[in-house]
Amino acid sequence: MESLRYLHIDRSGEGLNVQWKVEDRPLRERLIQPIALDDERQFAYRQLVTGIEDGLTLVAEHEGQIVAGMAAKPNLARGVLEMIDLRVDFDHRREGLATAMLYRAIQAGRELELRAVAAESPANNDPANQLLSKLGFHLCGLDALRNSNHDLVKETVTLLWYETLD
Repeated sequence: MESLRYLHIDRSGEGLNVQWKVEDRPLRERLIQPIALDDERQFAYRQLVTGIEDGLTLVAEHEGQIVAGMAAKPNLARGVLEMIDLRVDFDHRREGLATAMLYRAIQAGRELELRAVAAESPANNDPANQLLSKLGFHLCGLDALRNSNHDLVKETVTLLWYETLD
């Protein structure tokens, strides 16, 4: 991931009278960071690819190498297709691979007659946030404690995105 911007989250108030303000800001310095595939996502990929769970997995290849991948699975109780992972190799960014994969996920959600496609991204992953916004996903919430008790301070808040399927 390479990013020059992030979505700054400002919290005010207490208890049930809490308010959140989201503001696009430049990062103090360019962020270049690999996004490792954690154990949970590796397990989800394995479950989907082997057919143990229902879902959608896509890969894009170039000259025999996988350059992009996506995994999503339906959550029928919530009526959404949950994006588990979407990644594009650094050298193949801005070629439309992620856009095509997200459009395919939206199509799959409609085919399953679900109400929405759900995605998550960290506030400091500007490319992902810009892509989701461009494709019509709505920022519907955040989790300021997903990874640690200091996510808000570290500007790594998890953003919750939804694309409604009407």
